[in-house]
Amino acid sequence: MKIGFIGAGNMASAIISGLTAKGFIASQEIAVYDVSDAQTEKAVNRFGVQAAAAQEALIEQCEFIVLAIKPVYMKAVLKQAAPHADGKKFISIATGWSVKTIRSALDSKRASVLRCMPNTPLMVGEGFTAICEDTSFSEEDVAWVKSLFETLGKVAVLPEKLFDAIIAVAGSAPAYVFVFVEALIDAGIKLGLPRDVATKACEQTVLGAAKLLMETGEHPAKLKDMVCSPGGTTIEAIASLENSGFRHAIIQAAAVCAQKSRKLSKQAKD
Repeated sequence: MKIGFIGAGNMASAIISGLTAKGFIASQEIAVYDVSDAQTEKAVNRFGVQAAAAQEALIEQCEFIVLAIKPVYMKAVLKQAAPHADGKKFISIATGWSVKTIRSALDSKRASVLRCMPNTPLMVGEGFTAICEDTSFSEEDVAWVKSLFETLGKVAVLPEKLFDAIIAVAGSAPAYVFVFVEALIDAGIKLGLPRDVATKACEQTVLGAAKLLMETGEHPAKLKDMVCSPGGTTIEAIASLENSGFRHAIIQAAAVCAQKSRKLSKQAKD
């Protein structure tokens, strides 16, 4: 098979969902293995992919192996994978595990490792994925993985030293947006809007604002100024956000996210 996923949780499901929906690869060419039989069965039933009987079997069967597991489980998974790693191509999407640390854990000079950091919007074809330029993959294999993630959104190839920042502003950032939208919906309800109307209005506004940014290429500040009439309602709201430390809260959230990523990298190395 072409590609296998060790771990069938949210991120693996997001990637598989996007790939199969876009027709990039046939579901029959995808295999999954999860320690939870229920998770494996869920992926098989939802996407029509193949179930591997064991992690070792998946590694043996597949050309590319995606390590779609939480960082806390990586050490055990890599230890189990090590005896079967020779000649295999591992794609890691785990936070905190560097290419060097993964290769060391696999204990194989013939195993190739590529680190990627996607985010969940790729399940609707609007994701952002960073691909690490520090890799033992061939140029041809990097190009294939790049085209895979380009099917699911935007891609940037970056040095690994920038991955903590990417995690902070892209990998984890959809959650910040969801919190903002949830709060905005609650504000609409407090002001008297029916929940369905408030939800639709807020979702469409966020979508439209993002599209406006991307299609005009204008600086966010300029687009913000276009909405802020002198003495108007919008500048009043912006002033309130500034007074509440809105910008600082966002910057600080990204900073602590990156700090946590660095901490996880140190723990993985140790």
